[in-house]
Amino acid sequence: MDDHPDPDAVAAGLMASISVLVRRVRQVPTGGGLTMPERTALSCLDRSGPATSSALAREVQITAQAMGATLSALRARGLVERHPDPDDGRRVVLTVTEAGSQALANKRNARTELLAQALTGGAFTPTELEQLSSMTPLLERLARNI
Repeated sequence: MDDHPDPDAVAAGLMASISVLVRRVRQVPTGGGLTMPERTALSCLDRSGPATSSALAREVQITAQAMGATLSALRARGLVERHPDPDDGRRVVLTVTEAGSQALANKRNARTELLAQALTGGAFTPTELEQLSSMTPLLERLARNI
């Protein structure tokens, strides 16, 4: 008899539990005033660097028009700015401003605090907290291998 976990069962369990966690964290308001499309666009620009509106739309799989509206709202709030593309002066690239970076950091910090609050107050034993802590490098490695 094989005592090793079935990779398919582990994958199904991880998908179900992580999906619930991510969905719940996204549903709880954390302030900061960023909509999900705005946060997605800012995160992509922050992670990947300057990009055109159409490249961002392709990356997040939305229409160019929807991305244009999102970027217009971000520009109006001073969270992104437009610059000529250094490789092609006919195109415009967008970059995250300092205010945009701060808005992302605030949103991330609020979500981290939300998780920290859920872990405190006796909801989890010290042993369970250690188990969760030991899982983070494995989850990061799993994400890199997808």
